[in-house]
Amino acid sequence: MRPDITRTERAQMAMAFEVCSWNKPGNVDRCHDYADTRLEHFLASVIFCRSAFERAERGEGSIGALIREATILTGRHKGGNTHFGAFILLIPLIMGGDIPGATRLAGLTTLDDALDFYDAFAHTAVRVRETDELDINDPESRKRLRESGMTLFEVMKHSSPHDMVAREFISGFPLTRYTADLLYAHREKEHPISHVFLLLLSEYPDTFIAKKYGNEISELVRMKAADVRAGKMEPRVFDEYCIGNGYNPGSLADIMIAGLYVAIGEGWEWDH
Repeated sequence: MRPDITRTERAQMAMAFEVCSWNKPGNVDRCHDYADTRLEHFLASVIFCRSAFERAERGEGSIGALIREATILTGRHKGGNTHFGAFILLIPLIMGGDIPGATRLAGLTTLDDALDFYDAFAHTAVRVRETDELDINDPESRKRLRESGMTLFEVMKHSSPHDMVAREFISGFPLTRYTADLLYAHREKEHPISHVFLLLLSEYPDTFIAKKYGNEISELVRMKAADVRAGKMEPRVFDEYCIGNGYNPGSLADIMIAGLYVAIGEGWEWDH
């Protein structure tokens, strides 16, 4: 681990690097915004979350409470959901220091963590599946959650079939590790972050897209990303297609942030 950079700084760097990289088709970056969510909202989020990250680094509070704190703090920029999914991964990584530590802490979460997570969820504009019996938009969900006694780990397990961030949380952060390894393997590329992002998008249908538009659209976006990598489609055309239709692969962006956190801690850097 790099002793010259704190865990909090690593997490903030990962968030800033991800949103400032270019280009990441369909997502806000330094070259395009959405109407209600812009680059400056993401950068404000990087700043606002610092105190929650510092508490996580000191081991104060619980995973659920700190996800809630970070989400509420960053909600002050009024730009909608910017980093909620990233906080689900970054908070245990900061608290645990590395992937094994984060995995251990994820397995120790409690009902209170789950309730704090649901409260954090209520502060975002994240879309959930209408058929989900634990829909955060349903006031009865908290009651059912209390009655079931489900921990945050169990809530994430419940969501994992249709949410790749939740899947990371319960399964030992495998895509986070893969992303960090890819960043090392492609660090000599001109734009390594966007290069790795496109590679991930070509291999994994993004579940944030799937929640908003369905699995078929998510798979279609993955196939078009593969076409770009194979030279069958121009990157600009793919980007315009995603932006024009609102297909933003936000879950993979969250995993990219977690992968950057791990890679930076292991000494990753690039000269471009």
